[in-house]
Amino acid sequence: MEKYLMGIDAGTGSVRVALYDYRGQSRAYHIESYGTTYPRNGWAEQDDREWLSALSKAIPECMKKAGTGPESVVAISCDATTNTLVFLDKNDEMVRLPMLWMDVRATEEAAFIDRIREDYAATRFYKPSFRADTLIPKCMWLKKNEPENWKKTKTIMEFEDWLNWKLTGKKSVCKSIAAFRWNYDDRNGGYPLDLFSAAGIGDIVEKFPENILKVGDIVGSVSFEAAEMFGLSVQTQVVEGTADCNACMFGVGGVRPNGMTLIGGTSSCLLGLSEQDFHVDGVNGTYPNCMYDGTSLLEGGQTASGAILTWFRNNLVPGSWVQEAASRDMNIYDLMTEKAQKIPIGSDGLVMMDYFQGNRAPYSDSKARGMFWGLSIATTTAHMARAVYEGVAYGANHCIISMKKAGYKVNQIYACGGLAQSDFWMQMHSDVIGVPMYTTVENQSAGCLGSCIIAAVGVGIYPTFADAADSMVRVDKEYHPNPEAHKEYKFYMERYMETWPQMRDIVHKTVEHSNSKN
Repeated sequence: MEKYLMGIDAGTGSVRVALYDYRGQSRAYHIESYGTTYPRNGWAEQDDREWLSALSKAIPECMKKAGTGPESVVAISCDATTNTLVFLDKNDEMVRLPMLWMDVRATEEAAFIDRIREDYAATRFYKPSFRADTLIPKCMWLKKNEPENWKKTKTIMEFEDWLNWKLTGKKSVCKSIAAFRWNYDDRNGGYPLDLFSAAGIGDIVEKFPENILKVGDIVGSVSFEAAEMFGLSVQTQVVEGTADCNACMFGVGGVRPNGMTLIGGTSSCLLGLSEQDFHVDGVNGTYPNCMYDGTSLLEGGQTASGAILTWFRNNLVPGSWVQEAASRDMNIYDLMTEKAQKIPIGSDGLVMMDYFQGNRAPYSDSKARGMFWGLSIATTTAHMARAVYEGVAYGANHCIISMKKAGYKVNQIYACGGLAQSDFWMQMHSDVIGVPMYTTVENQSAGCLGSCIIAAVGVGIYPTFADAADSMVRVDKEYHPNPEAHKEYKFYMERYMETWPQMRDIVHKTVEHSNSKN
């Protein structure tokens, strides 16, 4: 019987389950969706019952597609969105709905940390501002606004920890995610107890699972309950994984220092591994020993990227486009691309700011908001479509410019996610940023493959992540920058970068006024 590795990739809107052989050849892939609710502006929540339902469908369906049985799966590793927090009571029941990563309700709490940041070393991972979407501000908000729920909470864990718990029955903390999102630093005592206390949540450590596991550690075997629910074998090992974006980085081969990976989905992440630590404005991190010892992870990214394209489709695409796409048997996104391609670089002076759900980097500003400027009577829907594509590319480049200023060289980028499915958008990113871009054969399921790479090392199939990636990842397409296009984009890139510093105070006042009415 051929043996397989299973990768479980839990993203914003769906869980993806894939089976790979030891050479990185895909044997089966299945997706099941779940929803998100937005109770108020800046809030985002999901339902763990939908997670469980999706998982219980996706795993058996993937096995069915592969035509294989549970005994063929040697190991499983999971990845998931981070800052998606789960709160369990003493009976392991949900205290409240999990707060999703894009939930930025805790702006006041993040602002409080900024006011005291000079006294606490752990704040250095987020500059210039502490992020409202992370563990500490969210837990401050919960304790202040839902004190009974805080008292009831026995266990706090991330989505990825929840997946491992459901598979093994064992609770643990993913050290990678703790370093990435919980301000955990294993070189300086672990959790930032002084910052927790100053934030008024000194009791939070009592709510964390005691066991802290590195990427590639064995969490445990599949439990009897999980084997029955998901159609798995109790002989299968569950290997500690990481954040979904970090798994994607591994899944496109970004396992060595001095690389760069762009994950373009609902949001976007720019990730690299550095052998040197640095903490500067505009770059999140570096997060020490986040993926493996001796390296630190650096991060940039956009809270909304593909989500803006979806927003545009849902709200601004005219009925005539929908009808045209249907008559030509086209995907509406392909038609949007076709329309945008006919508009010149710079969208005839129309610029879109991609801060629709705040700014993750380089400003770490949860009160930032998106905008279009440069509208005229001559502006068409096609101009706005191209401006959306360009604005997202500008946002990615702004993050890379911040990294370069810190001394981190970016000479090429490997991309995955929805962005990597569009030749038009990939070429635009290459032209805007000015470096070659690459996609891999499994770029659409890079998270699953990255988790399988981790699983392979965890059970000893390969000795290192680099060895596993060299055997399991293959380049598919290349995109090289057009010098003339890059020169023209440079002008608009500079205008993009000038915009937010001039608009910040106006937008902040408006957001604060709007929030006061809710």
